[in-house]
Amino acid sequence: MARTILTGGAIFDGTGGPIAVSDVAIENGTIAAVGRGLATRPGDETVDIAGLTLAPGFIDTHVHVGLSTIDYLQGVNMPFSYQFFMTEQNLKATLDVGITTVRDASGADLGVQRAVEDGLIDGPAVLLTIIALSQTGGHGDHWLPSGNAPEILGVHPGRPSGVVDGVDEARKRVRELIRNGANWIKVNTSGGVFSPRDDPTRQHFSDEELTAIVAEAERLGVHVMAHAHGSAGIKAAIRAGVTSVEHGTDLDDDAIEMMLERGTWLVPTLGVGQYIVDRVDAGDAIPPEIARKAKANGELRADSLAKAIAAGVRIAMGSDCAATAHGTNLIEFRLMHEMGLGPLAVLHSATGAAAELIGVADKVGTVAPGKQADLVLIAGDPFDFGAYPGNLRAVYRRGQRVRDYPAAG
Repeated sequence: MARTILTGGAIFDGTGGPIAVSDVAIENGTIAAVGRGLATRPGDETVDIAGLTLAPGFIDTHVHVGLSTIDYLQGVNMPFSYQFFMTEQNLKATLDVGITTVRDASGADLGVQRAVEDGLIDGPAVLLTIIALSQTGGHGDHWLPSGNAPEILGVHPGRPSGVVDGVDEARKRVRELIRNGANWIKVNTSGGVFSPRDDPTRQHFSDEELTAIVAEAERLGVHVMAHAHGSAGIKAAIRAGVTSVEHGTDLDDDAIEMMLERGTWLVPTLGVGQYIVDRVDAGDAIPPEIARKAKANGELRADSLAKAIAAGVRIAMGSDCAATAHGTNLIEFRLMHEMGLGPLAVLHSATGAAAELIGVADKVGTVAPGKQADLVLIAGDPFDFGAYPGNLRAVYRRGQRVRDYPAAG
């Protein structure tokens, strides 16, 4: 079988180690060999990538490919099925910037996942949570002072409501989500920014409810991610045994120590807060309470991440794109670096580390024989994070060159 051999490039292999020149052979969608001076065989195609850096396809561990707007008026005026066509465009925009795997943090359903896997639509591989679990009055319950509750993610046969109360109801919904194809369970252990009637500093769900959610998911072989802003919600999530804390806006010293003791991951989602503030300044129809919370969270998050980095908390890249525009995911690289994450660690957070967190390290995340050939080619200095995604030159998905971006001029 003919192979494609990428020769002469500098390789970031996704492990966090230094970049080194090597060749990579691709065969049947898989990395067949890695090494200097790989011998060619009759029929092999050789691609000279000298001057470029080759890295694993990027992994975004926190996106919402089924969400496209934070404008309530626009959302409630969309026909029901319109969301699925927008999802296809969001997936395409995500793959455009070199992201070849995502963990969807609420919204996408099994049909979306299968459509990508079967090649019906263009996009990265998708791991599902389907819908985040929320207590009544929590982040996920969109009741408004008018008495209306416009569901941002409406209920349909593949996506039940995420609002649950009590141990038994929560446990049953975990089972339903896994039956519907969820690869992860997401739970909101604090209030949030986009839900207008809750407080991000407060713990949501009781310890008993959270323990039941995590125990039931783990019993069925599924891990749990926790939306958590305030320290109370963060620590409740860690006590319950979640695998990753999303946002982690107000990490105090106790929370950081708990994360280190239990190996809990942090997915900081830095770009989303500024995006919301920018939309408010631009005059978008965003409720005042949501705008206020976004500004308050932004003042805390940078300090929390800096403390987590200094302490050695495990970090994976997640953009929370949806609230931010799809295709802007890689702004996280620059922001994490500005807040203290070293350059190799930044790239590792979106490759090998991210793959380890979401449970796909046996398939993707590193450049190694036997791994799926999801790859990106980067021009110039790969640590010039402000240049992303404009410095991308190509994206490979399952060994196929699915995006090609020649240098300008």
